[in-house]
Amino acid sequence: MVFYFKARPEAGDYTIFMGLDKYENEELIKYGFPEDIWFHVDKMSSAHVYLRLQKGQTIDDISEGLLEDCAQLVKANSIQGNKVNNIDVVYTPWSNLKKTPSMDVGQVGFHNSKMVRTLSVEKRINEIVNRLNRTKVERTPDLKGINIPAVPFYALT
Repeated sequence: MVFYFKARPEAGDYTIFMGLDKYENEELIKYGFPEDIWFHVDKMSSAHVYLRLQKGQTIDDISEGLLEDCAQLVKANSIQGNKVNNIDVVYTPWSNLKKTPSMDVGQVGFHNSKMVRTLSVEKRINEIVNRLNRTKVERTPDLKGINIPAVPFYALT
C-alpha cells in the first residue's frame, strides 16, 4: 500500500508519497525513480516520504513550501518524532540511498553523505498535516512493473 498526498496548491502539481510500513518502504527504496527525493526523520524511526520531482528538476529546485510539506508529513508519521519538538529531517535524492544485505528491513545508508541535506523542524504544524491528510489517497501499485505513477495528482483520485 502506498499513500499519495497533494502538495500545497501554490507549490505546483507534485506527488508526495510514502509506504504503509517498513516492508513497503523496502520496495520503495528498491524501485525509485531518479526524480525522487527521499525524506526521513534523522536518528529516529519514521516513515519514508518521497517527493517526485518533475523531469529536469533537482533537489535545488524544491521550494520552501514544498520542503515544509514533506518535513511535516515525515514528522507526523514518526512515533518518536511526532512527540518532540526541534527535530531534524534529512533528505537526499533516491539515487543516493544505499542498501546492503546486512541492513534491517527499511533501513538505508547513503552513497555520499555530502548529498544529504538537513532541515530543522521546530514543531508539528497541524494545519499542514491536516491539509495533507485530507488529500490522502491509498493505492497498491506494481512497484516492480510500473513504479509510482508520475501522473498529475488528480489522475490518482
